[in-house]
Amino acid sequence: MDVLLISRCPPFPLYHGDRLIPYHLARELSARRHAIDLLAFYDNPADLAEIPRYEQHFRSVTLIREPRRSLFSYWLRARLPNLRFPRQAEGSWSAEMWRAIEAKLAQRAYDVVHLFGGVQVYEYHHLVASLPNLIVPYESYSLWLERAVQEAASPLERAVARARHGMARRYERFMFDRYDRVVLLTDRDAEALKALNPATPTVTIPNGVDVDVFTPSGYEPDEPVLLFTGNYDYLPNLDAALRLARDIFPRVKQVVPEARLYLVGGNPPDALRAFASDDIAIPGRVPDLRPYFECSLIYVSPLRLGAGIKNKVLETLAMQTPLVATPLSCDGIPVEPGKHVLLANTDDEFVAQILTLMRTPRLRESLARNGRQLVEDHFTWQRVADLYEELYLRIIRERHEKI
Repeated sequence: MDVLLISRCPPFPLYHGDRLIPYHLARELSARRHAIDLLAFYDNPADLAEIPRYEQHFRSVTLIREPRRSLFSYWLRARLPNLRFPRQAEGSWSAEMWRAIEAKLAQRAYDVVHLFGGVQVYEYHHLVASLPNLIVPYESYSLWLERAVQEAASPLERAVARARHGMARRYERFMFDRYDRVVLLTDRDAEALKALNPATPTVTIPNGVDVDVFTPSGYEPDEPVLLFTGNYDYLPNLDAALRLARDIFPRVKQVVPEARLYLVGGNPPDALRAFASDDIAIPGRVPDLRPYFECSLIYVSPLRLGAGIKNKVLETLAMQTPLVATPLSCDGIPVEPGKHVLLANTDDEFVAQILTLMRTPRLRESLARNGRQLVEDHFTWQRVADLYEELYLRIIRERHEKI
């Protein structure tokens, strides 16, 4: 198949979790002889230097500077239906992207157009409407903000989150229902979109994990080390890391004085770095997460914000690191409590489950083995590519049947 991929972001670097889909999907599909042309927004000049890391998976790569979208322009589209789906370049947020899409469509008769992103790319529907198409907004942003409202720490934060939530709901009511398919990573996100607009043609396809890379060496950690990973410029990860360092780990430390905590990932702010000590390591972004998984006895994910599937959880299961997590952390992953993970919500529950795992080697071994098997059965990128390939063919077939 000839595929045009229009993406909200480049496919690299992979420590940005939303880039995993365009990278790994292109890698898998190109290996199956599908030809993919990439048009993607970028917002960092360093993104241009990354092109050689993935260009072999594409027939062509074009990066276009991310446009500025003002709050006023968001408000106008929310209020004025005739502005929501532009019909010419001048009415779009990025006339440059519009013209790049026009040029690609003039050069080649694509079998399918795949848009990756939400508000960043939905506006190009009129350009691609005549071709089989799908859009992948990654997650329901209104669901993300609904949880942010619930967990807001102050009246001001709650008011801001409610205003953003209202705007997100307006957009998710109209952005997607014209596309042939709308792909979400979890059923919960799909249900959130359907609740706003029952006409939204949703399909659930999860993220995957590179099981060839995230494979344990068999090293057995011999110290009571806890681990959490994430980019800390993403609020849900920062909230979870602060909760772990401030509220959960000190109570574990009281019972197990030799316990240590690793908070690994890019852009830790001063509020998080303030917890660094002999017992809490905050190394920032590291070139390879696998050694941290290997030397950690337990991965702890106290996430209470966010939406979509959690790549960190898939990587943890693949690395056979025993996991204690909130149910939200496991959205979209069919874990069974006690078989693949120990679940917790409150701080008391987290402390109790962590201590249980520390004291029970046989349970750690069982969780590790079952977690890896779950990933191998359901969450490899090969399986994800199978699902997208099948969806492409289904959409193409449906279009042909209408002719």
